[in-house]
Amino acid sequence: MSRVKTLQSLFKRYRRPGDIVFAWFALIGSVLLLSQIADQTEWRNGGKLFAQPRFWPAISLAGMAFFAAFHLLGSALSERLEGRLQEVWLWVTSLEYAAWFIAYATAVPYLGYLPTTLLFALALALRVGYRKTSTLLAAVVGAVIIVLLFKTFLKVNLPSGLIYEGLPDGLRQIMLTYF
Repeated sequence: MSRVKTLQSLFKRYRRPGDIVFAWFALIGSVLLLSQIADQTEWRNGGKLFAQPRFWPAISLAGMAFFAAFHLLGSALSERLEGRLQEVWLWVTSLEYAAWFIAYATAVPYLGYLPTTLLFALALALRVGYRKTSTLLAAVVGAVIIVLLFKTFLKVNLPSGLIYEGLPDGLRQIMLTYF
């Protein structure tokens, strides 16, 4: 096997279907972040250049914008591949799981950690296509183990649910402490 490569083979570009869309997002995102650098960081008078709070974030964002522009240029000059819409649609559909997480985090303060975790574990198992009773039971058991691990054993301070307020005093205290 030869380890000698030509300069052209080192920089050969293998383009993917959604590459140009990603390149535009990277460039727009980096330029938007760079435009906010003055509002988000400060410049201290009399300090050394490398110790300035704005210096390294500005360098990294400028580099990100610079390389994103070259990525966009390379994508624009490469041959067009079919399948761009399918690739972008795959990215959009993956955002569904971010929405599931936001809904879960929103529901915990109202329903409580245990009921919300049980509900979402079952809902997500059904969403991805599991229908067997044993698999759904495994999702419920996994949810209970997660709740016990985080809330009871690790004592992670999580918001208690408003629904727990309607429970009798003894049960309410147990649910607030351990579940």
